[in-house]
Amino acid sequence: MFARQVSMHLKPNSVAELTQRVDKEVLPMLRKLKGFHDEITFVNHRGTEAFTISLWDRAESAEMYGRNIYPAVMKILSNVIDGTPQLETFDVANSTFHKIVSATSV
Repeated sequence: MFARQVSMHLKPNSVAELTQRVDKEVLPMLRKLKGFHDEITFVNHRGTEAFTISLWDRAESAEMYGRNIYPAVMKILSNVIDGTPQLETFDVANSTFHKIVSATSV
């Protein structure tokens, strides 16, 4: 399993709009993609910082999303994001949520 983490600064008073856009526009797009498993969005208590973690079956699926769909997602969120989001990628070592087998134990 593979994860993408995107960290972003939020514009003032934009948490409600971020949540609505993710629920109504972003998640429906992601659910149609091969290899997509889940996305979790986190927002700090001040509403100034957020990050998302999306989980994918493998790196290639996440990379295809990054090339083909991610630019459209950033356009959808452009009214709530201040600056350029930062992307990091990870291999998922374990997860109780998805009961994933660690890549190193396979």
